[in-house]
Amino acid sequence: MGTLSKDKMDKATFAAGCFWGVEAAFAEMGGVISTQVGYTGGKTKNPTYQEVCTATTGHAEAVEIIFDPIRISFEKLLNIFWECHDSTQMNAQGPDEGTQYRSAIFYHSKQQQKEAEKLKQEWQKKLSKPIVTEIAKASTFYRAEEYHQQYFKKNKGVMCHVWE
Repeated sequence: MGTLSKDKMDKATFAAGCFWGVEAAFAEMGGVISTQVGYTGGKTKNPTYQEVCTATTGHAEAVEIIFDPIRISFEKLLNIFWECHDSTQMNAQGPDEGTQYRSAIFYHSKQQQKEAEKLKQEWQKKLSKPIVTEIAKASTFYRAEEYHQQYFKKNKGVMCHVWE
């Protein structure tokens, strides 16, 4: 792969339950340059995993994706997001419950907001229950503790809702 200048990369941020599985859903996609898991959408600065789990910080477990928009479109990333979780579950995914597991798209531009809202409407037509996915302007993303990064690569055989 050739060198990619920073100005040609784009960023996407999604929350869809436990960030381990969400990161894994995107990490190996062609055009995805890097992923990191963390916390966003809340009010607490520099939260820890333990704090986020109390549901008092307002943060969601999320994955931040740096991607090459020439090789993979934001629309393609959105479709992966919709496919990898249940967007009709309020503040939960499978056995994981709490506001930190909510479904959310944190947009980084008006164009991303527009595409997210359009695809949300398209996906709603396919589902019998209402989509509860939040679409919100991206705010500060706090990188999660190192042991959460690339969790499935580090811990072979571990499963979560995305892969069950």
